[in-house]
Amino acid sequence: MKIIIRKIMPNWLKPITNEVLRKYRQMTWSNRFLPDFIIIGAQKSGTTSLYDYLSQHPQLRSSYMKEVHFFDGGLNPNVDNFKKGEAWYRSNFPLKQNTDNNQKAFEASPLYLFNPLAPQRISELVPEVRLIAVLRNPVERAISHYFHEKRKGFESLPIMQALKSEEERLKPIIEKQDYKNNSFIHHSYKSRGLYHEQLKRYLDYFPMSNILVVQSETLFTQPHETLQRVFQFVGVDTEFFINDLKPRNVGSNRTKIDPDVYKYLEDYFRPHNQELYKLIGENYDW
Repeated sequence: MKIIIRKIMPNWLKPITNEVLRKYRQMTWSNRFLPDFIIIGAQKSGTTSLYDYLSQHPQLRSSYMKEVHFFDGGLNPNVDNFKKGEAWYRSNFPLKQNTDNNQKAFEASPLYLFNPLAPQRISELVPEVRLIAVLRNPVERAISHYFHEKRKGFESLPIMQALKSEEERLKPIIEKQDYKNNSFIHHSYKSRGLYHEQLKRYLDYFPMSNILVVQSETLFTQPHETLQRVFQFVGVDTEFFINDLKPRNVGSNRTKIDPDVYKYLEDYFRPHNQELYKLIGENYDW
């Protein structure tokens, strides 16, 4: 009878080990990949699920953490990841010597789609990179975002008040281009659903052929077909079958929503959705 003894690292040793690994990755940054493609958003649209699904493909090598948050500067208002430079960014990816020639590296940071500075920054460091935007019905996305922030302790207002207060909250921040401000990140419920203007910013720096738009709802209702499109877009084996398709990062604190909230959001997003459909040549019936 074969007995397997699994050694568990003591908790006190984990921070030391992580720090050693971090320093090693930074020392070897020049031998590491830049991403072949990036999942740029949108937040609460299935980016975590897509990242985990793609990580199961043998030709795809994910970043060490899903959300590197380099081109948007990161979520900490007091720390700008972008100022850490290319060496820091590369340290988040695998060594070239540990990968086959046909493998491709990627990351997923959903704030990239929303942050106005990200498109130019990405184009300057990885001009040939491919970009994947996962777009969810902006009404449902905004509601999901609200409950996400409430769960994390960043929102205290009732949902309708939070939605109607957004412009007042964000106006001075946007005027100052303070894109690392907590309100810009955490209270942008409607603004993050203005997909047309966000994709247009990317089209100032990338051709449409470098951008794949994936409808979030289709990712979960037709996962294999959607993943085949993604595999073809990034240039890997399209016939590989992903077994674990369980949705990731699903919120659990959502409560019943008043119909007035839905009507308010549907009216708000209707003209913006029409502009999106014209841009991408596809109608999602949102």
